[in-house]
Amino acid sequence: MHIVVQNKQVTAESSLYDLRDQINGSVVTEFVLLGLAQSLEMQFFLFLFFSLFYVGIILGNLLIVFTIIFDSHLHFPMYILLANLSLIDLGLSSTTVPRMISDLFRDCKIISFHNCMIQMFFIHVMGGTEMVLLIAMAYDRYTAICKPLHYLTIMNPKVCMLLVVVAWIIGVIHAVSQFGFVIKLPFCGPNNVGSFYCDLPRVIKLACMDTYRLEFVVTANSGFISMGTFFFLIVSYIFILVTVRKHSSENLSKAFFTLSAHITVVVLFFVPCMFLYVWPFPTKSLDSFFSIVDFVVTPVLNPAIYTLRNRDMKVAMRRLISWTNIAHSLVRTKETQHMVVEVHEHSMMYHRKMVTVPGPDDNVHPSILNSPSPTNIPKLQLHKE
Repeated sequence: MHIVVQNKQVTAESSLYDLRDQINGSVVTEFVLLGLAQSLEMQFFLFLFFSLFYVGIILGNLLIVFTIIFDSHLHFPMYILLANLSLIDLGLSSTTVPRMISDLFRDCKIISFHNCMIQMFFIHVMGGTEMVLLIAMAYDRYTAICKPLHYLTIMNPKVCMLLVVVAWIIGVIHAVSQFGFVIKLPFCGPNNVGSFYCDLPRVIKLACMDTYRLEFVVTANSGFISMGTFFFLIVSYIFILVTVRKHSSENLSKAFFTLSAHITVVVLFFVPCMFLYVWPFPTKSLDSFFSIVDFVVTPVLNPAIYTLRNRDMKVAMRRLISWTNIAHSLVRTKETQHMVVEVHEHSMMYHRKMVTVPGPDDNVHPSILNSPSPTNIPKLQLHKE
């Protein structure tokens, strides 16, 4: 009887603590993420898939960045914007892919509350910045194709850097405007995110309050803006092609070849965003598919699209690789010369030690002292027969 009363007392105290925690705010300290595969074979396949793609993302995007930085022939607005786009793709992928790889073989896929908030913040910083950069790249192509004589005047270095800074500022504002509301939400009950990464629509639904208005704000801020930007970019590219056709139909194919890379990147970036933030009832399989496309496939395709379809980038990469090979060969030549000098110095020192005649005070064996020195060896005389 005493045990029953004691258990009832403990239950009452724990319920009071739970009620107090709910009144004070969040009590959830971690969230549970969704696994992508259950079978061991599928886990190994996804491990190889994500690892190879992530290595490709790192190498491809860094190659573009270093090529543009070290090659003075590419110091133009288009390539400066492209370098920033590569950095953003690398950062956006790094927010989710390493954790996806590490969680594949874990039975309990848990992320702390603070890491979840940090992941959401940087996802929306990178996403908002990339959205503005794609608009800036579309404006750059419009100026280069439709106003070629005024291109260097309009897209001067100051304007280009201003566009980059504005893109990053808007990206931060886009993330803070949503993150400021989410961080204050009370999380006191379920903690299963239902996805392999933390994102605003999933996490907001776990709050212990009515979040209908906040979900609408997130949908409007991320979904509708993505949709509007996507259609705006497509219409702008169509306008550029129509303008080129009016002036010269012969240049239409060249302009379309130039813009096709940009249109492909826009489609790969915005279509998954629209499905993730505007689609009313996305299934888990559909959500996972578009998330993998957004975080894994698109960042590795962007370097391939811009390098394989751009002659200047291919020439600059060959030039950078040749410079690297020359520098490596020069380093090896200097190392070889240094080794030869060291070997020569050691041989000279050894030779000096061998030809030095010991003095009478030196502690040397008598047989060595009585042996003929190089100077006392009698010369051989050749007699004519």
